[in-house]
Amino acid sequence: MITRIASHHVVDRDGNDSPATITVEAGRIRTISEGIDPEAELVDEWILPGYVDTHCHGGAGADFTDPDHEAALRAVRYHRSQGSTTLFASTVTAAIDDVVTQIGRLRRLVDSDEVAGIHLEGPFLAESRKGAHAVELLCDPDPVSVDRLIEAGGSALKMVTIAPERAHGLEAVATFSRAGVHAAIGHTECDNVTASAAVNAGADVVTHLFNAMPSIHHRQPGPVPPMLTDTRVVCELICDGVHLAPDVIRMAMSTAGPQRIALVTDAMSATGQPDGDYILGSLPVKVLDGKARLVAADGSLGAIAGSTLTMGRAVEFVTSVVGIPLGQAAVMAATTPAKLHGLDAVGVIEEGRWADLCLTDAKGHLVRVIRRGEAV
Repeated sequence: MITRIASHHVVDRDGNDSPATITVEAGRIRTISEGIDPEAELVDEWILPGYVDTHCHGGAGADFTDPDHEAALRAVRYHRSQGSTTLFASTVTAAIDDVVTQIGRLRRLVDSDEVAGIHLEGPFLAESRKGAHAVELLCDPDPVSVDRLIEAGGSALKMVTIAPERAHGLEAVATFSRAGVHAAIGHTECDNVTASAAVNAGADVVTHLFNAMPSIHHRQPGPVPPMLTDTRVVCELICDGVHLAPDVIRMAMSTAGPQRIALVTDAMSATGQPDGDYILGSLPVKVLDGKARLVAADGSLGAIAGSTLTMGRAVEFVTSVVGIPLGQAAVMAATTPAKLHGLDAVGVIEEGRWADLCLTDAKGHLVRVIRRGEAV
């Protein structure tokens, strides 16, 4: 149990760092005082807010939608040990009946305070941008299906990824938004006009920006430019050195800024596991050198299938490889996603919040994780 800890680099909500002492009581931050208290545990590391991963499918050999509750817990605990002190459980495309069943199981994780919410990635996605989703299960977000998911999820359902160009797409965005569920534009073929129409209807997130959507063209801009420049939108980025080149990450950062970028893992069950054969949803996946790809019927490798990324490695990558200041990386990994989803007890090192802390070296390498005042 941590009671008092100090560092010369404690990061605030704006990404600035300064010497400070944090006093913890009953798992929460009781006080933060300037300077170093001589009676506190003084650490050499930077102290960042615990990371908030709002797009994660599993890890440690387990998928969050696994009927085995203990397997799902194993995935939660693995990601927690890698810096994700707060986590959403993400699904992959399935038939609506199956998604409703999965939501029922995932609500146990939410009710027991193991995860902070549920994110549905599919089945309302574009066939042409399906990625690692079973094409035969993709469908339109008709009002009956949308209402079923909202009813099944209740307050635990936090986000749904939608291709807004599908039939009923904009209507579904509005319905989810009115229900308090964040509509995320993703796995889409939409153009810039439709993307902006979705934002006007209530969408405020982009699922893994750049991936599974049209690229930027100077005469056919697609969804990326308006989403990067619309101040109402938060953009997910998968920063693992596979999904995005460093120059693209820098461009996104310089355009949107850390207050509108959320680092996510999109991690699958192979995260934290050896290379080999895995399943994502219903599709076979092979992991080679830590890179997950679909396996075609002829055995060839196809589209990227999620990732084997952790939030600890994402922060280190954007700091050490991309060159983003560590304090700004912390904002993208914790403060921005927490603010977007109204997670008022996490995401910032402030009095009254949970004592969720990630300790890293100056290059962002994760050294120690503290959750609710206790070492993970």
